[in-house]
Amino acid sequence: MTSYPPRKCCFQGVKHEGDATGDFITIDDFEVYKKAPEGAAPEKAIILLTDILGHRFKNAQLIADQFAANGYLVLIPDLFYGDPIPIGGSAGLDLHKWLVGEYHEKKIAHTPPVIDPILEKCITELRTKYNIKKIGAIGYCFGAKYVVRFLKPDQGKVDVGFLAHPSLVEKEELEAIKGPLAIAAAEKDHVFPAEKRHESEQILETLALPYALTLYGGVGHGFALRGDLSDPKVLFAKENAFIQALQWFDEHLTVMNVHEIRPHLSVSYSGIHSPTGLRSMTFNPGFNTSPN
Repeated sequence: MTSYPPRKCCFQGVKHEGDATGDFITIDDFEVYKKAPEGAAPEKAIILLTDILGHRFKNAQLIADQFAANGYLVLIPDLFYGDPIPIGGSAGLDLHKWLVGEYHEKKIAHTPPVIDPILEKCITELRTKYNIKKIGAIGYCFGAKYVVRFLKPDQGKVDVGFLAHPSLVEKEELEAIKGPLAIAAAEKDHVFPAEKRHESEQILETLALPYALTLYGGVGHGFALRGDLSDPKVLFAKENAFIQALQWFDEHLTVMNVHEIRPHLSVSYSGIHSPTGLRSMTFNPGFNTSPN
């Protein structure tokens, strides 16, 4: 396993301010938060796979809205069939029991046999109903596992992936990816600690695919989705992780064929729509940016 299972830190955090402006739709038997960009119908989309707080957690919706403001159709599926964990958790919560579905009224587990079909249906919906040509997926904590599982553009699945403070990713899953992958990691993370970062880095180095691993100092697990934005370090890391993700998708979904590698391209953005107005960053999309 290249990142550990969810822990208490996976449901701790802060609700962010702002109003989400997307809509709730239904695909098959599950709910989805959808946000479309203004203007002409897009040819690229992002599937946002949440942490265990789920698709109704406003922080995730606000991030989806920001991707849409930058030209992407965004879907956030309910991975848990109405059984997310509330922020802060609940009395007597046992994460293993939750994972295997013991708390769900229909005993629906939160495991690949249930969640994989949700992603398959989202991909089919995007490609058939919305005529999407390229699909990126971003996974926060719990959702990262499923970005990795579906990062197989050669099979018509996800073309490009991005992970923020991942959990539950198996070594074999990471070794099986077929497309570009970037990771935003936290320095203080018991779920994705240094030894797991280095293990992931070693795997990515062997795959001959574009990758990046960026370590954000002074922040902990969850910073990119539910960190305390009153802390300047967290605010900076959260904003930069969003811009990193946006640039990664823009570069590898729009410009670059997923089988090409251009490790020396540097991209500088000055007009990104980000939640708190951070306007520019330079990022090298083929480089490993983790420390030795």
